[in-house]
Formats: sequence, C-alpha cells, structure tokens
Amino acid sequence: MDQRKIGIFIATCRKEKGLTQEQLGELLGVTNKSISKWENGVSLR
Repeated sequence: MDQRKIGIFIATCRKEKGLTQEQLGELLGVTNKSISKWENGVSLR
C-alpha cells in the first residue's frame, strides 16, 4: 500500500464533499489529528 497515494485520495474526497478534517473525523468517529496523519501519509491507524 502506498500511504502517500491513499492520503491524497482521502484529502481529495474530503475536499470534494466540502468537509473539514474535523467534520470527517466526527463522521468516522476519529480525531481530526488522525485524519491529518492519514492525509499526510504518516499513519493509517
């Protein structure tokens, strides 16, 4: 898995829906910091 590509995909989809990282985090039950890590390819957990 390429974490960078996955992060770009997550960020693109989130922005297309007009959501902030915080709003997406609330929908998924995770923190906005987790979303940020995912989008930056730091972690997928």
